[in-house]
Amino acid sequence: MGKGYLIDTNTAIDYLDDKLPQKGMQFMHKVIDNVPLAPVITKIEVLRYNAPENAYKVLTDFMADSTVLDLDNQVVDETITICKTHRIKLPDAIIAATASVFKLQLLTRNVSDFHHIKGLKVVNPHDL
Repeated sequence: MGKGYLIDTNTAIDYLDDKLPQKGMQFMHKVIDNVPLAPVITKIEVLRYNAPENAYKVLTDFMADSTVLDLDNQVVDETITICKTHRIKLPDAIIAATASVFKLQLLTRNVSDFHHIKGLKVVNPHDL
C-alpha cells in the first residue's frame, strides 16, 4: 500500500458532521471517494458511542465503506517502538504506527500529537 491517506477519528467525525472548511471538505470528498482507510482504533473510537439511531447509522455506514487496517505484527512492533521513543498515548501510537507501516499520510486535526514522529506525514484538513 502507500500513496494514500489514513483517517484519524477526529477527521472522520468532522467530515461526517460537515465541520471542515470548504477546501477541507472538498479534499476529504476525494479521499472518501477513493475508499477511506482507517486504523482499527478509529473504528473503535467512532463506533463506541451510543449516538441517536440516525447518527449511528451514518457512522456505521462510513466504517462499512472504509478499509479498516488491523493490528498485525508489523503495526504492533512499530507501535511499541513509537511508545518507547515518544511520550504519546497508546491510541495515537497505534494510529501513527499504522500510517507508518502502510506508508500513508495521516489526516488529523491533532497535528501536535504526531508532529514529533520522524517520517510521519500529517495533513490537517482544517488548514487546507
